[in-house]
Amino acid sequence: MDIFQKAQEQFLSVAKKLDLSASIIDELKEPHRVLKFQIPVKVGSTKKIFYGFRSQHNNALGPYKGGIRFSPLVSESEVKSLSMWMTWKCALADLPLGGGKGGVIVDPFKLTREELEALSRGYVREIFPIIGSNKDIPAPDVNTNSQIMAWMSDEYNKLYGKEDWAVFTGKPIELNGLEGRKEATGFGGVVVLEELAKFYGLEPKKTTIAIQGFGNVGYHFALFAAERGFKVVAVSEKDGGIYVEEGINPELVLKCKEEKGEIAGCYCVGSVCDARLGREITNKELFTLDIDILVPAAIENVITEQNADKIKAKYIIEMANGPISEEGERILCQKGKICVPDILSNSGGVIGSYFEWIQAKENRKLKKEEVFEGIKEKITKSFRKMVELSKNKKLSFRDAAYEIAISKVAQAIE
Repeated sequence: MDIFQKAQEQFLSVAKKLDLSASIIDELKEPHRVLKFQIPVKVGSTKKIFYGFRSQHNNALGPYKGGIRFSPLVSESEVKSLSMWMTWKCALADLPLGGGKGGVIVDPFKLTREELEALSRGYVREIFPIIGSNKDIPAPDVNTNSQIMAWMSDEYNKLYGKEDWAVFTGKPIELNGLEGRKEATGFGGVVVLEELAKFYGLEPKKTTIAIQGFGNVGYHFALFAAERGFKVVAVSEKDGGIYVEEGINPELVLKCKEEKGEIAGCYCVGSVCDARLGREITNKELFTLDIDILVPAAIENVITEQNADKIKAKYIIEMANGPISEEGERILCQKGKICVPDILSNSGGVIGSYFEWIQAKENRKLKKEEVFEGIKEKITKSFRKMVELSKNKKLSFRDAAYEIAISKVAQAIE
C-alpha cells in the first residue's frame, strides 16, 4: 500500500469513530498545500536538476512544522504522509504547531560539500514564499543536519533582508540552536519506555530491549535506556547487527562502530569490547529475538505480514515513522502485542524543536536540563492521557492517541 494511502486510512478510520463532519474530513484527508519544484545545481562540470517537495498539511493549531530529508527515496506520497503524521504528533504533544514535511530526491553522500550547500540554498529559494517563523518552520530529518540548517537559515535571512533565527530549528548552538536537540528524540522515547515499564510493572534490569537502527535516534535511545538500568541486548543497522546477552555499553559500541566503519563485532560490555562477549546477527534476526521490547528506530514498514508473526517481543515502541504496516499491525494485535505509536514515541524531536523556536522568538537561551524536563513533562502527560482513553474505550494505544490528536485539530478547525 502507498504510504500516503496508509496515513489517510488511519485518519479516516478514526474520523468515522469520532463522527467528524464531512467538511472537516475533506480538509484533513489531504494537505493544504504541496509544492513540487526543480532545484538546478552545478555538479562537477554539468548542471543537474534535483526535485524537491514541501507538504503543508494543516495549520489550525499553529504554524506548519516538520523536517526536510535528503534521500533517493523521497517522494510526494512520503512527504504528504509525514506532514499528516506531524499534525497529529504536534496535537498529541499539545504544541501550538501544525504539520509539514519536505524533502529532495538526492543521495547527498554523492555530492561534494559545495554541491550540498548549493542544493540546500536552492531548496530555500524555492520554498521561501511559504515559510517563516509564523508560517512554516522546517527542521533537519533524514540525511540533513545542523550544518544544512545553518546554510538554509543564512539563505532565508539573505532573501528576507534581516535576521530571523526562529524560521529553522535544529541549527548549530552558535546560531541560536538548542542544547539537547540532538538527543531529544531518543530521550523522549525513553520517557515512553519508563512510563510503559511503570504501567506494566516491568523491572528495568530484567527488561531486555532490541533496537533496529543505530543512527542518532537509535543510539540515544540505547544510551538513555542503559543509563536508566534497562538491558539493551541487541542493536542492528541495514548491514547487520550484534547480540550481547549481558547488555551493551552504547557509548563504546558507537566508538567501535566509528573506528571500524560497521557495527559487526562491536561487542562492548561495561568498559570492555571483546569478540567473545556476543554474536553477530542479521537485521532480519533482530526482529525474531526472544526479548521484552522491540524498538524499530530506522525506516518505515519494517514490520509487515512477512515477519509480524515471528516477533516474540511483547512490547513495541515505534521510534521510526510508520515502521509497522497495516497488515503487520493486525497480526501483532491478534497476538496481544502492545504497540506505542510513533506520533507519541518519537515526538521528543518536535517538542525540542518547539523549544528552539520559542527560544529564538523570545531571544533567550534554554539549558539542556530545562529542555529535557519540558520534553518529559509533555510526553508523560500525553502517554497517561492515551492510556486512560485506551482503558475507558477499550482502544489500542494507536487508536487512542489518534483520537486525542484528531479531536484536538478538529476542534481547532471548528
